[in-house]
Amino acid sequence: MRLPSVLLPIAISLVGCSAIADAPQPNTPHEAPVTLQSLSLTQLDGTPLPPETLAGKAVLFVNVASRCGYTRQYDGLQALYADKVDDGLVVVGIPCNQFGGQEPGSAEEIATFCRVNYGVNFPILAKQDVNGADRSALYASLIGSSAGGGADVAWNFEKFLVAPDGTVSARFPSSVEPNSPELIAAINALL
Repeated sequence: MRLPSVLLPIAISLVGCSAIADAPQPNTPHEAPVTLQSLSLTQLDGTPLPPETLAGKAVLFVNVASRCGYTRQYDGLQALYADKVDDGLVVVGIPCNQFGGQEPGSAEEIATFCRVNYGVNFPILAKQDVNGADRSALYASLIGSSAGGGADVAWNFEKFLVAPDGTVSARFPSSVEPNSPELIAAINALL
């Protein structure tokens, strides 16, 4: 059947929508969603992150990289952590090399870089993928939550704020600085 040229763009759109609707969706009813409380997280040094580190705390998960234009945010993340840790906030860095190869270092190189250049003492997890077929269980859970929005991480230093009960509360793009009023207000609302 040949469609009139006026209807062709509509038909193409409908075919595209059909393909999207037929694609597998994350956390569909037949899949049990992963909860943050059920995840085993591994620190940069290869040891398990003790569950009590995050239990009952607000957590800011940030995918980090050492060679990014946003790398300077380590200063702000460390200041935020130092200021709010006693109030119940934990900042957690997750090295990722998926954006322009900006985190190519070994675990030891990353740890040294963070400590020497930024005085980082908040937890840093093992390097992991935040997008694609090898996306970590942590990021599948963060992105798959309603507040996570379902969209892939766009770049380094995206932020996911998790409430003390383990639910994702908010997601912030890389451009939102650690000391931005909107991020601070969202954190303070959870503490």
